[in-house]
Amino acid sequence: METRTPRRLRPRARWLAGAAAALVLVGAGTWTAVASDGAPTVHREDQVLEMPGARIDTSYFTAGSGRRPAVLIGHGFGGSKNDVRAQAEKLARDGYAVLTWSARGFGKSTGEIGLNDPDHEVKDVSRIIDWLAKRPEVRLDADGDPRVGVTGASYGGAVSLLAAGYDKRVDAIAPQITYWNLADALFPNGVFKKLWAGIFFSTGGGCTTFEKQLCEMYQRVAVAGKPDAAARELLEQRSPAAVGDRIDVPALIVQGQSDSLFPLGQADAMAKAISGNGAPVDVDWMAGGHDGGNQETSRVESRISSWFDRYLKDDKGADTGPAFRVSRTGGVDSTDGRPLLRGASSDRYPGLESGSTTVPLSGGTQTFGNPAGASPPGISAVPGLGGGLSQLSTLGVGLSLDFPGQNARFDSRPLDRSLRITGSPTVRVTVTSSSGDAVLFGKVYDVGPDGRQQVLPSQLVAPVRVEDARQGRTVELTMPAVDHQVEAGHRLRVVLAATDLAYASPLAPATYRVAVDGALTVPTVPALTAGTTGLPWWTWGLPAAGVLIAAALLLTARRRTVAPAPDPALADVPLQITDLSKRYSKSADRYAVRDLSFRVEKGQVLGLLGPNGAGKTTTLRMLMGLISPDAGEIRVFGHAIRPGAPVLSRVGSFVEGAGFLPHLSGRANLELYWQATGRPAEDSHIEEALEIAGLGDALARAVRTYSQGMRQRLAIAQAMLGMPDLLILDEPTNGLDPPQIREMRDVMIRYAAGGRTVIVSSHLLSEVEQSCTHLVVMHRGQLVQAGPVAEITGSGDTLLITSAEEVPEPVVEKIAALAGISSAVRTDNGLLVQLDGASTSTLITELVRLDVPLTGVGPHRRLEDAFLTLISGGSA
Repeated sequence: METRTPRRLRPRARWLAGAAAALVLVGAGTWTAVASDGAPTVHREDQVLEMPGARIDTSYFTAGSGRRPAVLIGHGFGGSKNDVRAQAEKLARDGYAVLTWSARGFGKSTGEIGLNDPDHEVKDVSRIIDWLAKRPEVRLDADGDPRVGVTGASYGGAVSLLAAGYDKRVDAIAPQITYWNLADALFPNGVFKKLWAGIFFSTGGGCTTFEKQLCEMYQRVAVAGKPDAAARELLEQRSPAAVGDRIDVPALIVQGQSDSLFPLGQADAMAKAISGNGAPVDVDWMAGGHDGGNQETSRVESRISSWFDRYLKDDKGADTGPAFRVSRTGGVDSTDGRPLLRGASSDRYPGLESGSTTVPLSGGTQTFGNPAGASPPGISAVPGLGGGLSQLSTLGVGLSLDFPGQNARFDSRPLDRSLRITGSPTVRVTVTSSSGDAVLFGKVYDVGPDGRQQVLPSQLVAPVRVEDARQGRTVELTMPAVDHQVEAGHRLRVVLAATDLAYASPLAPATYRVAVDGALTVPTVPALTAGTTGLPWWTWGLPAAGVLIAAALLLTARRRTVAPAPDPALADVPLQITDLSKRYSKSADRYAVRDLSFRVEKGQVLGLLGPNGAGKTTTLRMLMGLISPDAGEIRVFGHAIRPGAPVLSRVGSFVEGAGFLPHLSGRANLELYWQATGRPAEDSHIEEALEIAGLGDALARAVRTYSQGMRQRLAIAQAMLGMPDLLILDEPTNGLDPPQIREMRDVMIRYAAGGRTVIVSSHLLSEVEQSCTHLVVMHRGQLVQAGPVAEITGSGDTLLITSAEEVPEPVVEKIAALAGISSAVRTDNGLLVQLDGASTSTLITELVRLDVPLTGVGPHRRLEDAFLTLISGGSA
């Protein structure tokens, strides 16, 4: 792998001369985090820097002493500096001076959003570098020139590239899941990516928060349904591609495979440009992306740290990883149901067209239509679903939609051997349009032997606008770049569709005629080496011993995996947990859950409470069979829980929110979800679930029109499909306002009223107190107390005294001074008296003696009081 040092001894850019003088320190404060396990203390200094037209909120992290390189970390669009704090602290402990900031218009920073405008956001970075050059902790290469690297994801990744292009003091960069040309990303091949563009502007707060010309551009394109030359020019001016010939510093490029916003082609363009300038470049295709999935945060951040060790600290022994790496799915983890990842790598970046092979297609000339209004649209990736669709594709499950009469498809013969696609397939097609222009969406499907199993890798499509096609026009379509294994016996299918939900299609009806002109060209990279573990030497040297050991392990495994027999005595008990324990990963004596035991009966609404780190989520994941305990057992209706246990069909869950197709109605979303389970339609009990959820007429409306509260209730209804006997809800009231919270409370109570059981984990103690019948309080992985709410909240020594009139303050002081009384405080509800040895009867006697007109005396202890008492001494 190339290890040249960066080129940096060039004259400093003068384009920001004079502007840096406007940098003023507005406010400062220091925060200190004491690291655990002997790690150095990280000091954080918060300050606001005055920039022309904006005040920029920053945080500066250092640990240890002496001069060290600096790292700037940018945040994603819609976020703030707080999103990257954990990475900043880690890099500070690794020996860097780290600065994070909220970009203009985000977090506590002021100013208008300029989409990384070189005259504003990028100059802000250069002014921050000016500030770093004056810090005594920062290593300098020359006067006013600190040794500095820049990293960030998405919006922050783009600014790292732009900073390197505009400011020659930047020494190394590590952009993640970002764009090279924003115009190409939002207007690919002349087609408007309407959903992602809409998310940009709504996430940013609407037009009032953006620069005026950006708002006008968006509105113009959104109304027209296609970009114009001025829109492209505006976005290209704010893209790293505009200064691509100036970016010549070492670059670690991390791009996501599950990313319909900034697909792999964007990373390919930046890699070719930067390496063409003579700088070292490594490319990493991680599993996740803007469409969700595994972001591989720990691995990626570790690689970034090593990259900066090599090119900022000049540590030539730092392992920066391979020139090219791609994460691949290697099965499913039986403990939590997540895809297992492994890496494949090579000593050079192959690009998107390496090692091509051809796959013949059949299908002839086909005719189909673009419907009036471009509706109903086909479905591929849907922004906002949290990666649900793309992650299904990584597991070999197909979920995409092409409407009949709106597409043409061309199939290959079944493959006689497996084929690994790594890059962008291409195909030549001849297109004829009755309207003169055509908008097509190219897709390459992996189709199983039965013809029904149809997988669209990462749910990606390639849009293209074909102009002047009334008499026919031949074009080469470049399909989305993917890394996907097509098994022997499967076929490749090329689909050209007229519509896609994520993009704008012509509203006028038209007829298209399409034929393929040659085979599908598929890129392969045979040089990629999968990261597998070699066999131990004794497998070869001692075959007989290996057979014996394997047999013993097999027998042991069988004994371990055989589920215990159902317990008839617990057949009517929804849940019993006995001595449950789960250690933290790679730890022999640190527990997430330890010796936990409790029981839940029918009809109960059980609140699972505890501060952060109490073990609540780990307990729920074990309960749902997502992970396995290290000790103890969980029984649901007498059956021991194992991953995939049949009894889990009696359990419904709402854990991380549900992803809904926004253009479908609430009812259609639920019906589609139930169909995906493969269970009979009559078992869904959809009407009963909907009645409990109380959505009313909203069920017929598109989900995109729903409020947050309605979406939450729809998600609860989805969890209730099949009317499971045990319903598990994790933070069901997140993001809801008080009226919506009250409605959610009623939903839970109504569901349990039929003899079913609800377990709810929530941090809203007042809601738990009103909606739950029983509580389990956990702290540091262990049970603190369990029982009815009234029993837990009513066991204190605080009395609420009510009277016919307000007790005068002098009388309150006399009550507080009584023997055996520790305090007396007036509240809106009455007088709160804390007993300290006195009995209730003694207190009443004294109140009568003081002429207090009593109307009531009773125990008073809110759940919050009880909770804080139970976990006193712990960290929340």
